[in-house]
Amino acid sequence: MNSSTETAPPSRSNRPVLVVMAKAPRPGRVKTRLIPSLSPDTVTDFYRCLLNDTLALALSLNGVDVAIMCPALDVNDLAQLAGQNVCVISQSGEGLAAGLTSVFRHFTDGNQRSTIAFNSDSPHLPRSVLEAAFAALAAHDIVIGPTFDGGYYLIGAKASYPALFVRDDMGTNTALETLLSRARELALSISFVDTFYDIDLAEDMTRLAAELQSAPSRAPRTAEWLKKWQSRTRPGNAAPGEL
Repeated sequence: MNSSTETAPPSRSNRPVLVVMAKAPRPGRVKTRLIPSLSPDTVTDFYRCLLNDTLALALSLNGVDVAIMCPALDVNDLAQLAGQNVCVISQSGEGLAAGLTSVFRHFTDGNQRSTIAFNSDSPHLPRSVLEAAFAALAAHDIVIGPTFDGGYYLIGAKASYPALFVRDDMGTNTALETLLSRARELALSISFVDTFYDIDLAEDMTRLAAELQSAPSRAPRTAEWLKKWQSRTRPGNAAPGEL
């Protein structure tokens, strides 16, 4: 097996698979919408916490394989970060649309395997939402987790539908609308799980910090990072980008 494209454990089985859409934590390449509020190095540290806690959430599900889909250059770095229980796979092409297309082509090709792809910055997502998403696939062609800003943080299917994903609509406030329109054109049955928020802006970080303050065990690395961040950003302390 070529470690530059895929890492063990084996990625093909009949078990459901939960795929985290990720990038290696490098300055200027992750959570770029936060950079006006935080320095690139600070954003990278924050993203690393989010990713670690998201992987821990994924691995907490019973009877589910866990994988990462990522750009080819990130495979080895993410394999070191994720450990031996997570398969890391190189996507074909560039961008999120190509990554999602790669997920379903890789995992569902010929075997109708229940496959869910979700964001790498989702440690605040209750495990019950992921369980509900897999349950929904028993009776529907696709399952979607919408975000409040018009996008989606989760999509699941048992087959590959490349026409669902359009490069120029990914990451916009019409991404969900476009996805639903294309799903209906394909006559796919659709189920939804709870709507959640992305971690894209400083106010999202503040909201997440408040949630984790009362339940830090949900995402311990992220909770600790946010606690330090808030202590540094109080009046009279260092600027937000200096953490």
